[in-house]
Amino acid sequence: MLQFIIRRLLHSVLVLLAISVIIFFSIRLTGDPVTVMFAAGEPSPEAIESVRENLGLDEPLPVQYLVFLKNLATFDLGESFRTGLPVTDMVVDKMGATLLLAFGGVFVAMLIAFPVGILSAVKRGTAVDFFGRIFSLIGISFPNFWLGIMLILIFSVNLQWLPASGYDGIEYLILPSIALGMILSGILARLVRSSMLENLSQQYVSTARSKGLKEWVVIMRHTFRNALIPTITFLGIQFGSLLGGTVIIEQVFSWPGVGRMIIDAINQRDYPVIQGGVIMLAMIMVLVNLLVDISYSLIDPRIKAGGGNS
Repeated sequence: MLQFIIRRLLHSVLVLLAISVIIFFSIRLTGDPVTVMFAAGEPSPEAIESVRENLGLDEPLPVQYLVFLKNLATFDLGESFRTGLPVTDMVVDKMGATLLLAFGGVFVAMLIAFPVGILSAVKRGTAVDFFGRIFSLIGISFPNFWLGIMLILIFSVNLQWLPASGYDGIEYLILPSIALGMILSGILARLVRSSMLENLSQQYVSTARSKGLKEWVVIMRHTFRNALIPTITFLGIQFGSLLGGTVIIEQVFSWPGVGRMIIDAINQRDYPVIQGGVIMLAMIMVLVNLLVDISYSLIDPRIKAGGGNS
């Protein structure tokens, strides 16, 4: 087990290293941030060079990357080009809102997918199953940014039931959570259905029914409980993907999270904020996947022998 954990840790470090290389060099293809700072005036070449030197942009790119990597090892993400504030503090300040939105998306997905998946499995081959599968297909097909805009138009602009943007209470979380969780709910409903069908055909279900247990007890206490094992594993892995999805949803709903901060930083070519935000989101994704791998290997020892999830 220790060897398995060490192997997964090394794999996680390599993933983060690859992400750092990609994000560091790709954002520098967008242009010089100093030109954005002086967009409103006509500074002298000496002034531009002085700012570049103060920001460390006068060094060759490989040298800049090594400095970034060295600071990253001590969780120092640098300082914002625009505000001069520590990027680590800025990301930590926004991360709570992003994680809240991600958990909200997971909650909405479970709230929708569990009943749909269970009913589709129990009523297999009926109209209920047909509409459940149609719902899953529709949920997967919706782009979350389009769904977010439609939710704002319907529930904020026309009906005026819920706020359209910002965060000042739990009611502000409802629409972005629905927009974020709808796609996941479609995928999750199909997984719950297939897992339920597999367990409904097992011998222990027939034994429970032969004992005279009520059908809802057989379904919920026995079948659904066993069907949750692959479902929870899937949710753990998809939680990392939801963090990436918050970038678009936060922009649509003006949500004060890391995703919106990254978009604003891209427009301003604020390299340290972009790098810091992406790296922190990537760290959380990798950590969640690592925990899922470890927990799943404890449930199924065959995973350790096979080298873990890919």
